[in-house]
Amino acid sequence: MSYDVIVLGAGPAGYVCAIRCAQLGLKVACIEKQHVGGVCLNVGCIPSKALISAGKTFKKIREADVMGIAVGAPTLDVAKLVSWKEGIVGKLTGGVAGLLKNHKIDTFDGTARVTARDKVTVTGKDGKAQTLTAKNVVVAVGSTPIEIPGFAFDGKHVWSSTEALAPKSLPKRMLVIGGGYIGLELGLVYHNLGTAIRVVEFMDRVLPGMEADLSKEMGRFLKKKGVPVHLGAKAKGYRVGPTGLQVEVEIAGKIETFECDVVLSTVGRRPNGKGLGLEELGVQFDPKGFVAVDAQRRTNVPGIWAIGDCAGQPMLAHKGSHEGLVAAAAIAGEKGAAFDPACIPAVIFTDPEIASVGLSADEAKAKGFEPKEGRFPFGASGRALSINEPDGWVKVVADAKTDKLLGVHMIGPEVTELIAEAALAIELGATAQDLAGTIHAHPTLPEAMMEAAESVHDLAVHVFQRPKPGAVRH
Repeated sequence: MSYDVIVLGAGPAGYVCAIRCAQLGLKVACIEKQHVGGVCLNVGCIPSKALISAGKTFKKIREADVMGIAVGAPTLDVAKLVSWKEGIVGKLTGGVAGLLKNHKIDTFDGTARVTARDKVTVTGKDGKAQTLTAKNVVVAVGSTPIEIPGFAFDGKHVWSSTEALAPKSLPKRMLVIGGGYIGLELGLVYHNLGTAIRVVEFMDRVLPGMEADLSKEMGRFLKKKGVPVHLGAKAKGYRVGPTGLQVEVEIAGKIETFECDVVLSTVGRRPNGKGLGLEELGVQFDPKGFVAVDAQRRTNVPGIWAIGDCAGQPMLAHKGSHEGLVAAAAIAGEKGAAFDPACIPAVIFTDPEIASVGLSADEAKAKGFEPKEGRFPFGASGRALSINEPDGWVKVVADAKTDKLLGVHMIGPEVTELIAEAALAIELGATAQDLAGTIHAHPTLPEAMMEAAESVHDLAVHVFQRPKPGAVRH
């Protein structure tokens, strides 16, 4: 069976690449060993956001009396919640499968191995193997949760994100290892649903990869929520005790023991590129195990491409999908196809939400810019107050010399939706004045971004800024 393109993996990178290749007139096969839609649709982005939405709704019902709405104490049917979540997943994965079929893409269920530059062997669940040939092989095999010593995933005592998305009941106490975005997103779901959570983070702050002020602000919110957070802490192991799990954690050189009902371990993910036969063909990997690729997502071996989590950071579904479009265009011979984004937005569905795109002030300074920041609090936003979510702020980073927009960082209500405007502005090379001078509808949350851009020039209207001589826009 011969094709123009064989795509290994049907996640957000792989299925997008396969569909675009088919749209460009290529004959395509797609191989998936587990579920169409990959981790994101099945046990990642989509199901987690469904549970996050449920958790926030549960919390809002509990707090509705502040608006004069008395509904009594809400109760939760865990089985119904999981069933609802699975229904959403089923609709989306079914939709992707339908798109692959409608584009006449041959799909194969099984494990793939690249046996030559133009050959892939597919072994089905029944153990039978068949060989496919193609001019191009696109590797989009994603990533896997990292296990740490002493905390092997067993689905009972130690959960990965997968188990956390399909609970049979709510644990009363949860210890979260890893204060990154996955740990905080899922941990706060359980917190909002009534579980007592505790966070153990090895670094000196939660969300260590995010802009520093966002990280500090989230730390303050966790404290306000009454969530214990242990920084500079290393989980060493656990034992099963008579009243729960006894987890040993090293903090400042001393061992402390915390009791919980379940451990959620979320310390990151590792790429899946190795073990597919690529090493034997001479495909190069970087020191962290990512497949090395160029701007078109070609590897060093002609005809073999890589996209998504296995092809480098950041491990984000939208980055992988964009890479899939770039690779498809390059395979089809489109000149100029290249992965060269001005920025890649990052969104975190914590409570409150976090979103960030572009450079922080420190990163901008390191690149030779003269950064200037403007900030606007949601507490001064009429829309934020009217939905009873006044916490957080929007920060705009611009170059003081040229006024070029360099970065936007937010924490607060619906910021995961607001960040798209900032990403577009940076991609188009806009200035802070361009953002400030764009009329934003009132009353809406995006007005906070407009005011933050005005704040760069000390001209925000709805917060007081001490007048400065010669305060002008560029």
